[in-house]
Amino acid sequence: MSLIREKIQELSERRVKLEAGGGPAKIEAQHNKGKLTARERIDRLIDPGTFVELGLFAKHRCTRLGMDKRELPADGVVTGYGEIKGRTVFVYSQDFTVMGGSVGPVHQKKIADTAAMAYEARAPLIGLYDSAGARLQEGSENITFARLFYQNARCSGVIPQIAAIMGPSAGGSAYSPALMDFIIMTKRTSFMFITGPAAIKAVTGAETDNAALGGSAVHTRKSGVADLESEDDDDCIEKIKQLISYLPASCFEKPAQTTPGDDPLRLCPKLEEIVPAGRRKVYDVRLVINEIADKGSFFEIKPDYAKNMVIGFARMDGRSIGIIANQPKALGGTIDIDASDKGSRFIQILDAFNIPILTLMDTPAFLPGINQEYGGIIRHGAKMLYAYSEATVPMITIILRKAYGGGWSAMGPKELGIDLVYAWPTAECASMGPEGAAEVIWAKEIQSSPDPAAAKEKFIEEYDRNFANPYLAGALRVIDDVIYPAETRLRIVQALKMLEKKDIPRLPKKHGIMPV
Repeated sequence: MSLIREKIQELSERRVKLEAGGGPAKIEAQHNKGKLTARERIDRLIDPGTFVELGLFAKHRCTRLGMDKRELPADGVVTGYGEIKGRTVFVYSQDFTVMGGSVGPVHQKKIADTAAMAYEARAPLIGLYDSAGARLQEGSENITFARLFYQNARCSGVIPQIAAIMGPSAGGSAYSPALMDFIIMTKRTSFMFITGPAAIKAVTGAETDNAALGGSAVHTRKSGVADLESEDDDDCIEKIKQLISYLPASCFEKPAQTTPGDDPLRLCPKLEEIVPAGRRKVYDVRLVINEIADKGSFFEIKPDYAKNMVIGFARMDGRSIGIIANQPKALGGTIDIDASDKGSRFIQILDAFNIPILTLMDTPAFLPGINQEYGGIIRHGAKMLYAYSEATVPMITIILRKAYGGGWSAMGPKELGIDLVYAWPTAECASMGPEGAAEVIWAKEIQSSPDPAAAKEKFIEEYDRNFANPYLAGALRVIDDVIYPAETRLRIVQALKMLEKKDIPRLPKKHGIMPV
């Protein structure tokens, strides 16, 4: 055998050994937990034959505590780039079969280098997390994860970043996903927390477990840290592919326009049945969204968190858009602290990646309450005002029913830079709801009436007639038109086409200061 053939054979043997990860027993254990391996996940995420691995031969340098005798293939993380439906993406996948996917300095550097390359190549970054945390044997060399955080922050708003939590993500490493744009967690197998159950018990005496402390149900329903919950690894990977399809490669591009499978001029007469005219009646705003969007295109984000606000991606005539909508069937569509955080963050993501914003307004107000005030509803609610005001993408608002006072201001009014505001004939545009307004304006008349209840109803009707309708708003030019509900989709499609080249120059500055 020639020398070159010997070298090639040695290379092949080394690659096979390293690509085997922690070996058959560890791989079987991973499968028994209902999890795919790091490489299997990449194989299912990336188009066949397109993945290029970088850093396969990376190796830790620790010689303490027996580490000099331990072989850790690829240092516990698979990194590289490939394509998803023909689009370049960068990916890193932590390998739990290699020392629990623990993170050491070389492991960190591989991920940070991958993020840096994604930044320079202007391509999305996807992280598949499955790690027991810091590799304690590497001591002070491994004291900080900051190089990862720096890269996540640098990439923020430049390239889309998606984190899939497919196993543990504990301690300092949990901050990296939190700095990314979207987090997807798998049921049963994933959890995230900064301080684990053992430490909490030692410090506070409280007993808990991984799932109760930081499982997917916690972060998709209570904390709002995660955006989506998946059934298993395969479902998680499909959600990543679906999500990436709505996003551009970077902030320097617009999302690709797909060939619409739906008539852009389609009328929507069902809308008149979905939304009741009576202000006290509830309905599911997602039915409105599904009716006006391209068929089957709505992809909801954070569906189980702050349910009084619905957000998600959709397509209109093949164009990717983002939707923010009040949900009357939850808290009456009022806006609370969590809904403000949910909506404002999504607006910022949409604006960063050149995705038009459609707002569906039907809200009576911010949610009243002592806990809301103590929790900082003023500051949190202001995030909505700030996010809309800062956005420069095409923005369209449809007022379905209620548009009262502070709620009106927070849901995309004309004065915050919205390009077009349309109202349905059922819209009630006023500084206060009719019931409250009647009690304030005609308080003396109601109190002195022999029949206060009848008097109140009379004044409510008068307020309705004079103020709580879209026509006064149209006269004052705070809305652009009162439209037939059936024409809603048509009007939105026309507006998106008209606004395609919208460009708003801004004075140069480092950045604004959002009321976080």
